[in-house]
Amino acid sequence: MSNRRAGQEAHSTVRPHGETYRRAPIRTFLHTADGIPIDSVYDPGAAVYEAVSDAPDASSSPSRDLVFVVAHGFTGDVDRPHVRRVADVLRGYGAVVTFSFRGHGRSGGRSTVGDKEVLDLAAAVEWARGLGHARVVTVGFSMGGSVVLRHAALRPGTADAVISVSAPARWYYRGTAPMRRLHWLVTRPAGRLVGRYGLRTRIHHRDWDPVPLSPVQAVPRIAPTPLLIVHGDRDGYFPLDHPRMLAEAAGGHGELWVEPGMGHAEHAAQDALVARIGDWAVSAAG
Repeated sequence: MSNRRAGQEAHSTVRPHGETYRRAPIRTFLHTADGIPIDSVYDPGAAVYEAVSDAPDASSSPSRDLVFVVAHGFTGDVDRPHVRRVADVLRGYGAVVTFSFRGHGRSGGRSTVGDKEVLDLAAAVEWARGLGHARVVTVGFSMGGSVVLRHAALRPGTADAVISVSAPARWYYRGTAPMRRLHWLVTRPAGRLVGRYGLRTRIHHRDWDPVPLSPVQAVPRIAPTPLLIVHGDRDGYFPLDHPRMLAEAAGGHGELWVEPGMGHAEHAAQDALVARIGDWAVSAAG
């Protein structure tokens, strides 16, 4: 990370620069289309030191023109250890952009739990393109997994591959105890206080109006962009009918990995799995 102070702001439009491998890490604030400042970090990754053409196996080597844009789960942020760990593994395969969704960490605004967050991801993807990267892969976890699906559906062609990990297929799911607790956190004033002061997450008090496109509705619109759906068979939030619904909605276009013994989202994604995701992305993004 850079030594730039967190309060310093920068617009999301950056002059393109083809030699991305010469860049140093950057920390700045992007601005979304609706004016929310988003705390964001760019890491040029291991590709700053090694070119794909120099490696015996290009499919698993870092690529100078590839960037991962990582969308964290609800109550995460760019400084959380589990988010940084995922970024550290992915930087072996390309550059990495991480950011805090609105209402999370030091970003502005309030969380809409997957609705307006599409604008946050769009700003991060635009920034990654502006830094000179020809290929952008979006990687989302849990809430972030739903956001990358909706972003790809609503803004076709802006991502070269999409990876959704531990995402819900449908809204308002309350079938597990963790999701019932989450709904209390989001919908009740006392829950939102716990979110603000206990979890560093500021949650909007308004209901969705209109209800946004659901993940399962978004998936058919993603083709022909390569799509990977990853889910653990011990996910305590969303059982396996969620990833199976998403895979079915993809109509054979998406690839589904059901991971034995895996729980939920970034905390449960072991380094070996994140490395396999990196391998898949290098191949799928072209």
